[in-house]
Amino acid sequence: MSKQDVAWRPLALVAGIAGLFMLAFSVRYGFHRDELYYLAAGDHLAWGYDDQPPMVALWARIATELAGGHIMLLRLPATLAVAGLALLTGLITAELGGGKGAQILAAVAMVCAPVIVIAGHLLSTTILDIFLWTLLSYLLVRWINTHGDRFLYLAGPLIGFALLTKTLVLLFLAGIAVGVIVAGPRELLRRKALWISAGIAVVLWAPNLYWQATHGWPQLGMTGVIAEDADWGGRVGLIPMQAAIMGGTLAVIWIAGLWRLLRTRTPFRLFAIAYLTVLLLTLITGGREYYPAGAMPVLVASGAIAITAWFSRLPKRAPGTGPQAGPETLSQPGASGAARGSRGRIWLLVGAFALSIPVTVVMGVPFFPMNSLGNSPQPAINYDAGEQVGWPELARNVAAVLARLPEADRAKTTIVAGNYGQAGALYRYGPPLGLPQPYSGHLGFWHWGPPAEVDGPVIIVGRYSAGELLDHCATVELAARNDNGLGVGNEEQGVPIWLCQGRKLPWAQLWPRLRHQG
Repeated sequence: MSKQDVAWRPLALVAGIAGLFMLAFSVRYGFHRDELYYLAAGDHLAWGYDDQPPMVALWARIATELAGGHIMLLRLPATLAVAGLALLTGLITAELGGGKGAQILAAVAMVCAPVIVIAGHLLSTTILDIFLWTLLSYLLVRWINTHGDRFLYLAGPLIGFALLTKTLVLLFLAGIAVGVIVAGPRELLRRKALWISAGIAVVLWAPNLYWQATHGWPQLGMTGVIAEDADWGGRVGLIPMQAAIMGGTLAVIWIAGLWRLLRTRTPFRLFAIAYLTVLLLTLITGGREYYPAGAMPVLVASGAIAITAWFSRLPKRAPGTGPQAGPETLSQPGASGAARGSRGRIWLLVGAFALSIPVTVVMGVPFFPMNSLGNSPQPAINYDAGEQVGWPELARNVAAVLARLPEADRAKTTIVAGNYGQAGALYRYGPPLGLPQPYSGHLGFWHWGPPAEVDGPVIIVGRYSAGELLDHCATVELAARNDNGLGVGNEEQGVPIWLCQGRKLPWAQLWPRLRHQG
């Protein structure tokens, strides 16, 4: 495999179209529950949180300072990450020896993958993590081709930044280590630049490590919570979901790439072993189905080379069989059959894209008008779609409960939400409605409590039953049930809004009992 010239203009066009597409859809619905949490975390900056490192919360704070947390600016890193993925996947393809056609195919296939389309129009650690893994892959591929240690030195700060964004990159580093040991190049392990970069990465990560250590390593606890959630069948569904997250019919590209790399004797074989290692570690730990996605771009690049090579191996039209050819050349055996075979394979590829892309767009982006989302199949297939609507309505429903209280009680009312999405929505939309600061025992919100010791009513959103609340309240009333008004059956639709009177314990004693990660 030798490096080919880069198709800069087509790759830039693919990257630009992908970025603009994501930007256009980034404002169609509202904030996702995670984004509301990030905005609140941005007002409580720390070196870590129960479920994540600090970088995304820091960006949320910057977006708030620059534009009041405007949704388009908040999601800008995700938009740029998608565009960057298109470009990087094409560049990796060139480094692996793929021509311009393979580079374009790889770039298009990567940004059309459902995992990229769904995550790419939201601010999430997922899309940033996939981009950072891909950038790390590119640096390693460049080092393999050039042995230029500057690429290893660049990897140190990159890994440190990745660890401050999402610690999942440790899985990829473990996969690369296994790949290098099994397939080489083992010379990499003897490079001083590698170990200097490792030291730089650890130094950059150290503040987050210190925060985790001094707070009881809550992110380790989150691994058990994630395993218990068992999305899409948990461990059983992990393997088949790899094809689904990469686009159904288009999954043949990365599968071909995996097979091609496993069969080669080049140093790039390490990326196939790295992917399989990440997949195995995800299976063992009960991680989510998208965890290995960041290890796939090199496989997509390899698969695009395999697919384009498949086309190039087709028999060419025999000389003289063009429109001006005579009868004797048109009758050459196999000439017309080869042409039909070539067209058939091209249409097969076009058909794969034609099947995958519309389904991905309809299911993965805010395609339906918000008022008809509840009647569409999207929320049932794409959980994240339903989690971008109904948050202002939740705040208004809680405000309506508060408004029914005697005026003297309103100023003494405390609001407690069952999860970070509810708390984030009340934090964002509550102040203009006259709601006090919300509290929650969920993840980072628990650290921002307990509430002040005020003897007044408590409005509690979701999570708890009347029986559980009677252990802590003299009286409990079901004041309302949340209704998003859109008929979208998301996680918050129909949750109870309780009114607790006569709290039995001070918050200092009650607060530790309310902490939860799931």
